[in-house]
Amino acid sequence: MFRYRTGANPAGRVIAMIADVMALILGLWILLYLLDANRANRLVQFVHDAATWLAGWSLHLFTLDQAWAQVVVGYGLAAVVYLFVGHAIANRMGHRH
Repeated sequence: MFRYRTGANPAGRVIAMIADVMALILGLWILLYLLDANRANRLVQFVHDAATWLAGWSLHLFTLDQAWAQVVVGYGLAAVVYLFVGHAIANRMGHRH
């Protein structure tokens, strides 16, 4: 799914993969929300709980009129930040000599 440089620092690869998984969970929740997934389903509940925990800091950063927009912005912002920061740290670790 994702490609990681084979010569990179192993710790950097782990950090990048963790960031990717965090963003994947957040993106999955956005998709489940937009598709109106059954919130009584255990998998949906798990993804929602994990995404809410991961995005707790960004959920009400902006106030939007539409509920779907609030979800996309709140959880999407967290996903982008995790990807950016995680990969920046991983790249920085990979360039150390």
